[in-house]
Amino acid sequence: MLLLDTDVMIDILRGHGPALQWLDSVSEEEVVLPGFVVMELIQGCQNQEECDLLLQEIEKFQVEWPGPETGHRALEVFSDLHLSHGTGLIDVLIGQMAVDLGVSLHTFNEKHYEPIPDLDIEAPYSRG
Repeated sequence: MLLLDTDVMIDILRGHGPALQWLDSVSEEEVVLPGFVVMELIQGCQNQEECDLLLQEIEKFQVEWPGPETGHRALEVFSDLHLSHGTGLIDVLIGQMAVDLGVSLHTFNEKHYEPIPDLDIEAPYSRG
């Protein structure tokens, strides 16, 4: 299972060559988007047409939501890290999902996620 963060999905949706090549190379893997990632992508839409197009593109991917236990653990992590590290609410929810699923989070936003305990972060391709 490959769990993708918003920045990786933006590259894929924009047709960024390295992102598309990487996605093709992992086509045998189950690619999963946290529901919060989809919501962040929708937040970036400028109009309903863009939103509708985005939702069509997202249909290619599995969307998952955290269960109650993940939510409870995310609350503990958020309360520990928000003031000391400025860690964002959505980042903690996404990061804790990856921890609880036992998978790496594919992202380039290392700074956002590095304070989350036991989270493995992986840059899926080179952006350079």
